[in-house]
Amino acid sequence: MSLETAATPISQAFARAKAEGRTAFMPFVTAGDPDVAATIRLVQSLAAEKVDLIEIGFPYSDPIADGPVIQASYTRALNAGITIDRILDAFRALDKQGMPPMIPMVSYAIVMRRGVERFLKEAVAAGFSGLIIPDLPGDEAGEMFQAVRAHGLDLIQLVAPGTSPERVRKVLASCSGFVYCLGVVGITGERKSVAGALVDQLKWLRKETKLPLAVGFGVSRPEHVATLRTAADGVIVGSAIVRRCEPQEGRTADGAIREVAGYVHEMVEACAK
Repeated sequence: MSLETAATPISQAFARAKAEGRTAFMPFVTAGDPDVAATIRLVQSLAAEKVDLIEIGFPYSDPIADGPVIQASYTRALNAGITIDRILDAFRALDKQGMPPMIPMVSYAIVMRRGVERFLKEAVAAGFSGLIIPDLPGDEAGEMFQAVRAHGLDLIQLVAPGTSPERVRKVLASCSGFVYCLGVVGITGERKSVAGALVDQLKWLRKETKLPLAVGFGVSRPEHVATLRTAADGVIVGSAIVRRCEPQEGRTADGAIREVAGYVHEMVEACAK
């Protein structure tokens, strides 16, 4: 079996959700907000809520498509002294028993500065299952795809609304695990509704690839899940979770984690209906 067709933890997570008649649920958390120890407790709490996958945001000083909520969390984490080494060390030490696939969203600049081979080896050692590199140049995606797959990881690619069919097909050629479908044009953030044009694009994508389709950017409510249920295989929620981690007077980090767990519980239930 080739690397491109081999089952991976990510593809298996989507397959399980589909077999159980569920929409896969993938929360996003910012590593190091408020500190890396709290991040580890948070991902453990998310695993206890039976999420299917977890996206880990690696803080970067120049966010690519992140809205104000996630940008602010990156700034808090960086100001608190978070580093790539501290993130990797913490996840390397994490007991992976019962944990879902974890996928860093990391800037291409971070990967290149560290060195592709070094970063990929460290990602494997930390127990990650794939990578999302939102600013990966299109003309270098094929080379990165081969390197990532050679380490047994998936490279998840983003597809934005309005992207030309020709461009989408090029993106899909260097994508594995699932397709990250942007729910809106622009930056991350909570929205009131899901655009009808998105559902049309998902229907078209379904004809172009066998990879699972997961929608992020603008998804935050149970009714969003209901709208996407027949068109998407999974939903990704970021800003609504990160907002619940923002510092509040009189509330501890564990209090924030409990609040996130309550919200995620509702979303997981919505994904199972």
